[in-house]
Amino acid sequence: MKTSHPFIRRLIMLGLFWGAISLLFALVMYNTQILHGEEYRAKSLSSNAASEVVEASRGIVTDRNGKELISNRLTYTLRFSADSFDDDAALNAAIWRLMELCQKNGVSWNDSLPLTQTLPVALQNKTFDERFVMWAEDEELPGSEKKVFSLDMTAQELMDHLTTLYGLDNGYTPQQARLIAGVRYELAVHELLGNYYTFADDVSVELISQVTDGRFEGVSTGTASARVYNTTYAAHILGRIGPIYHEEWAGDEEAGIVGYEDLGYAMNALVGKDGVEQAFESYLHGTDGTKLVTTSSDGKITGEIYMVEPQPGNTVALTLDIDLQAATENSLAQVIGAMERSDGRRRGGAAAVIGIGNGEVLALASYPTYDLSRFDELYDSLVNDTVGTPLYNRATYGTYAPGSTFKPMTSVAALESGIITPHTEIRDRGRYTYYAFPQPQCWIYDQYGGTHGYVNVTDAITVSCNYFFYEVGRLTGIDTLASYARQFGFGQSTGIEIGDSAGALASPEYAEANELEWTDGQTLTAAIGQSYNLFTPLQLANYTATLAGGGEHYQAHLLKNVKSYDNTSLIYAYDAEPLNTVEISDSTLNAVLSGMHNLTTGSLYYNFKDCVVSAGAKTGTAEVGGDDLNGVFIAFAPYEDPQIAVAIAIEKAEAGGDLAPIAVDIINAYFSRSEIGTTIIGENTLIQ
Repeated sequence: MKTSHPFIRRLIMLGLFWGAISLLFALVMYNTQILHGEEYRAKSLSSNAASEVVEASRGIVTDRNGKELISNRLTYTLRFSADSFDDDAALNAAIWRLMELCQKNGVSWNDSLPLTQTLPVALQNKTFDERFVMWAEDEELPGSEKKVFSLDMTAQELMDHLTTLYGLDNGYTPQQARLIAGVRYELAVHELLGNYYTFADDVSVELISQVTDGRFEGVSTGTASARVYNTTYAAHILGRIGPIYHEEWAGDEEAGIVGYEDLGYAMNALVGKDGVEQAFESYLHGTDGTKLVTTSSDGKITGEIYMVEPQPGNTVALTLDIDLQAATENSLAQVIGAMERSDGRRRGGAAAVIGIGNGEVLALASYPTYDLSRFDELYDSLVNDTVGTPLYNRATYGTYAPGSTFKPMTSVAALESGIITPHTEIRDRGRYTYYAFPQPQCWIYDQYGGTHGYVNVTDAITVSCNYFFYEVGRLTGIDTLASYARQFGFGQSTGIEIGDSAGALASPEYAEANELEWTDGQTLTAAIGQSYNLFTPLQLANYTATLAGGGEHYQAHLLKNVKSYDNTSLIYAYDAEPLNTVEISDSTLNAVLSGMHNLTTGSLYYNFKDCVVSAGAKTGTAEVGGDDLNGVFIAFAPYEDPQIAVAIAIEKAEAGGDLAPIAVDIINAYFSRSEIGTTIIGENTLIQ
């Protein structure tokens, strides 16, 4: 018996055929829309679409408690391109039309041509920057054979050359010609560098509307992010961003410097120039995206398609406590301001605060300072202030003789090398006469004609007996003193990420390397923090932290951790072991720290009576030539369980004790909030 009718078989075959067709159609649709949808759509739009770079927002910077220090805001930009113009006349006319609109709206544009915009033209730089030199060596005069214009031209000769080069001879006044030439120069440079020219930054929505409605040829709009400084403090720490310089782009292979080109940066990217912005550039810099912008035949935007989404930079959390930073800067400014008002002499100063047992920089202040948010506005006055030098970071690059703040280190060297014991007493005879010359005097003998009598090491630290340390320094020897000083980090960088000075450690080797004299008298003065000793406030704070921490010497650092921009993943957390450990016995540590504690309960009691915790301190007054003295001060707290170390230096301060109020302000600011912060808001929590 037949199992199926021919008609039924045909239906089955037809069903299988249509089923195969449907399956094939489904596979094609899946391939077209799912697997390669964006690619095919991009191709279909290629005739009326242009690819644009989408700038990624830079990562934000917070303090240790999550308070935003640097963030971003969205801005609008105007870009200009010469690609759609066939001749100079049309291009110049389009540029001038856009300039007139900007002038009407009070908007400035980017023009780095090194000629003044006012007539008669003058050279703005006696030596041209890299961008100008590159362009100059690439340009040719019309109708000439590789005739490169000379960098030795006068300002007017250069302007005449540009007028001819860009066809500005007819129809434009000399003033208009200069302005248009500036934009033509920018276009040439950016073409040479292979990136687009941003005509104007941070423009208003109203101007964007006028440009769009007026159909300005060659002009496109874009968005960018501008840095927002959420604090007026920590200017020397946070730093700025700026355009990539030619030498930064290319790098230096011989010197082992990798250029931004090799790092995949766009040539018109903004990068960190100094401070935290530069130190943590690799974390803060985002990855730009790309998008296709489609337009209609009349130039109106009809759609946007993101081909690559921009990836924002990471969130960098610093070890800095911005509230403590504010208290430190305010106290430093108040004390220095009072000194300046009393005698009319301008001064500079700095303070550093470091966590004991970890090297975390909690505050780093330099005076005078400035407001980063007004940097461009105040640039000329900041640069021209050669007396106060507000752009100079004294906390990390200012070097000062430590004076008597060095004596605790001398004590450790003498005690640990067995030259003296905590009970050894030396009689202060006023004038030190071991050598026929020199015969330095103890400060009390020099000022009052008296002596300290018999003192041990603890007493000598408390009363700062120079005679005691002359004798101890001679017996210990400069080689041992210098060896221990190096273990405390003197004469070398602290390792802080924003850079610092290594200072100078007095020794015969240093003297020889710098063609200086070394005598027995240099050993005596080196033992009390003079001779060639020069250290930064940050070095002094780290030394104090090493001493109060029992000898653990850490690298000073500002980076606490790095998280993804959305705080969903931890990318990096600082967790380093000590660089080295200075061997300090319990008896040595007790003898030295007791001497520092006794100072705060003795002659400095008036300053420390309102300190919220017990502390140890040491004053220093260093000669700097002539009649001028610098004041230096170190402290740690609490005495029973040291947690923070402080160092302060003020130029022309006359006496180190005058700096004690700053140390007390810093200690009180830290410990009055030490029980809040992490308990209530938690560290690393972002606070708007």
